[in-house]
Amino acid sequence: MNQKLIFTLLFTITAISVTSISFSQMAEAQSLIPDWIKNNAAWWAEGSVDDQTFLNGIEFLIENNVINVSSGDQSLDVDKLTIGFIPIEKADELTSKAKALEEFLEDKLGIEVEVVVPTKYETIIEGMRFGHIDGAFMDTGPAWITHQRTGAEAVLAEVVAGKVNYQATVWARADDTSVQSIEDTVGKKVAFTSITGSSGFVRPVGTLVTDGHIQIDGNDIVALEMALSENFESYTFAGGYKAALQLLINEHVDIAFGSDIAAQKYLELEDQVKLRPVTTIGPVPSHVFMVSSEMSDPTRDALVDALIELNYDENNGILRDLYGAEALVPTTTTMHIGEFGTFIDALTGLDQQILDKYNKSK
Repeated sequence: MNQKLIFTLLFTITAISVTSISFSQMAEAQSLIPDWIKNNAAWWAEGSVDDQTFLNGIEFLIENNVINVSSGDQSLDVDKLTIGFIPIEKADELTSKAKALEEFLEDKLGIEVEVVVPTKYETIIEGMRFGHIDGAFMDTGPAWITHQRTGAEAVLAEVVAGKVNYQATVWARADDTSVQSIEDTVGKKVAFTSITGSSGFVRPVGTLVTDGHIQIDGNDIVALEMALSENFESYTFAGGYKAALQLLINEHVDIAFGSDIAAQKYLELEDQVKLRPVTTIGPVPSHVFMVSSEMSDPTRDALVDALIELNYDENNGILRDLYGAEALVPTTTTMHIGEFGTFIDALTGLDQQILDKYNKSK
C-alpha cells in the first residue's frame, strides 16, 4: 500500500471522526493516543516504519474507540462565514483563485461565504478577535501569534510533498568536522536565512535558547540581537536558503541554517558534495487553517468536513491552486504548532517581526 493510498485512508477516517465528535472531544481523544502510536506516526513519515506497522496502529485506535467512525449530524448556526488568506504580494491573483474555494464552500455548507485577502496579518488577528473573520489560512508563525492573542485554534494542517512538516538543519562544509551538534555552532560564524525564517532562524536559535546554550537578557528585539552578537563570532541574514549555503561554500561562514532539502533544491551537484548536514534540529510545521475561538462546535465541524473534501480528486485542484498544498489533515494547535510556538515565545520581540514580514501595506 503506497503512501498516497494511506493518506487517503487517513483523510477518510479522520473526516468521519471530525463529523461525529466535537473539537473539545477530539482534543481529549488526542490525549488518549498512546506514545508508541505517536512515535510510529513520526517514524512512518520519516520512512523508518513500514506501511503495515503504521496501519496496525490506526486499527488499534479504531478498535479502542479513540477514532470514532460513526456518522453524525451537523447543523450550522450562522448564515455567513468570512475566510481570510495569507497576505501575499499578488493579492489580486490569490483573490481570483480563492473565489473557487468560496463557491465550493457555499455549495457544501449552504450559506454565504466571503473571502478576504488583507495586506497584513494584524487585520486577520483583529478580525478574529472581534468576530469579523471566522477562519483563515495562515503561515505557522502568525498562526501561533493569533492563537496566543485571540484563542483561535488550528483545525487543519497542509500536506506538502507528503508531509505536514520539514526538518530544520545545521549545514557545514564537508571537510569541516569541528561541528557535530547544534550547540557546537555557538561561537562560530553563522548564516541565517532571515530573522523570521522558520528553519533558518526560529527553530535553531529558539532551540539554543530553550536548551540553555544562549541566554537573552531582556524582553525585546534589541535584547535578541545583542544575544546573537554575544554568542556567535559573527552572524548574517543571507536572505534565503541558497544565499546562506553559498556563503558557507565560499567559506565566509562556518555554519548555515536551513531546511533539510535546501542543498538538493538550490545547489548544483558539484556544490552539494561540498556540504554536509550536521544534524536535523526538529520539524517546522506546515501552513494551517485556523478558526475563531467563538465558532461553535457544529459550525466548526461542518467547515472542517467541507474543507477535507478538497482532498478528493474532483476538488483537489482548488486546494493546489491556492498554495500548492496536496491535502488538508485535521490537527490541533498543540499537536501541530505547540513545540514550534515555544521557540517564537523564547525569542523576544520576534512576534512583531513575523507579523511585519507579511505586512504588504508598507
